[in-house]
Amino acid sequence: MRQTSIVLYIAIDDLIPPHGKVVAGLDEFTAALDHRGVPAVFLTNRTRLQMDEPRRKLSHTHPFIAEDGCGVFLPEDYFHLRPDSSTSRPRGTATVRLGRFTCLPVAQLQPAASEALEGLAADTGVSVVPLRSLPPRELAQNTNLPLREAELARQRDFDELFFFAGATEKDIANFQAAGRERNVQLRQRGILWSLAIGASVRRCVSELSKLYDRALRSHARSVAISTPGRETDLFAACDRAILLGGKGDSPVDEAHDEAKIQPKRVMELPLNADDTWEQVLANLLPRR
Repeated sequence: MRQTSIVLYIAIDDLIPPHGKVVAGLDEFTAALDHRGVPAVFLTNRTRLQMDEPRRKLSHTHPFIAEDGCGVFLPEDYFHLRPDSSTSRPRGTATVRLGRFTCLPVAQLQPAASEALEGLAADTGVSVVPLRSLPPRELAQNTNLPLREAELARQRDFDELFFFAGATEKDIANFQAAGRERNVQLRQRGILWSLAIGASVRRCVSELSKLYDRALRSHARSVAISTPGRETDLFAACDRAILLGGKGDSPVDEAHDEAKIQPKRVMELPLNADDTWEQVLANLLPRR
């Protein structure tokens, strides 16, 4: 691994849509990072299997954090070390092999979330429909994805996707309250919801940062990049942050109180300006 002073953590779900074109300039940006030896870690609510295509399109060879902070996936021999023999592994867990990746599991692996959802529904009397229970056509309709992509979306390593069936706002509030009592994470994604046990973007970033520091033999600052609505947990976990899609036409460093985050700096840049990614690079990398 080449020496670097920063590691980027990029929330990619708005930048690389499940179907459609990648945001203009992102491919050149990630190529420029690779040329300079700066790792770009992707953060997504998608699964390990769903990440194969976007990673291939962008020639992405770095780790990624899947299912909204459920686990860190390390490509084969990425660090040239055994993470399960280091002190940087998540406390009380061992690394696991999932597909082609070594995984640092932060949340509990399936079927823990599936069983927790079933228990919550039974105890609260609230009817839920897990995505894994749907036939293919209904699955595609409820996820608004092509059939092949929808099948990948429900093959979860950690969390359980579901929707409420005929539930009132009061029912959903009671369901959420019961979930908090059981220390599970319930996160809404449009009409769909996700249930996970132990998911934490902050912990994923922390554990991966320790691995980078060990491999680099120095501390690399963590820099977050996100679009609005995806930033809260990620920005709180990193040293610096860049919000793409801010209202201003020029960079503004300020505390981002609305999101209740506490990075040292938040820079806001318009997402679709012609020179957005050039501005990001200019502010990340030392001038030569």
